[in-house]
Amino acid sequence: MNQTSLNLIAISVFAMTLSSLLGPMFHLSPFIPAAATFGVLSLATLDALTLQGKGRNLLLDLLSGRSAQYRDRIVHHEAGHFLVAYLYNIPISGYTLTAWEALQQGQPGQGGVSFDDTELAAQFQQGSLSAQLVDRYFTVWMAGSAAEKLVYGAVEGGYDDRQKLRLLWTQQLRRSLTECETKERFAILQAQTLLQAHWSAYEALVDAMKQRSSVAHCVEVIEEYPIEAHS
Repeated sequence: MNQTSLNLIAISVFAMTLSSLLGPMFHLSPFIPAAATFGVLSLATLDALTLQGKGRNLLLDLLSGRSAQYRDRIVHHEAGHFLVAYLYNIPISGYTLTAWEALQQGQPGQGGVSFDDTELAAQFQQGSLSAQLVDRYFTVWMAGSAAEKLVYGAVEGGYDDRQKLRLLWTQQLRRSLTECETKERFAILQAQTLLQAHWSAYEALVDAMKQRSSVAHCVEVIEEYPIEAHS
């Protein structure tokens, strides 16, 4: 859960507690804050079980999406995923930058880059994931955090990315969480190196994504700059 989600929960709890304490002063029935609490918890449970948190993400968009800095951070984060996936020759099928766009496209989260994981799935089904392929996808998943670190000096997003990485590492590969954390740090450093080596292309991609350019046009923008393919 990201910091914005935690802040929203804390504010909700505070508001309901305050209404319970101040209710008698304004002659409010004690059932009102109780009913409000029950309603919020019920909606949160329904959202978690049936919508996979999409309702919460839409609410977060409404509360924080008005901030230009917040929107800017998301674009920079997703552009990191996009560029590193391109550098690793992983086909990109689309991207979203808000929870509403993600909901329309049937994707979880508040935004993201969709890329082809056919090769990863095929190797997983065969029970023989190559270390090179795992490293590539780990670097792509951590590239959003790497971009944030380079641009803003700190990382706020990337919770869903880390969950994907840790799920694959601990449950599918059956490796330790300590090893996974080491792998995360290495992947971020690798992604930072790639982004810094192609910084002009990255900045141009950010501008294109801000304009909601198509994937094809974003690729054309990247290819206007010297690009070194990676395997």
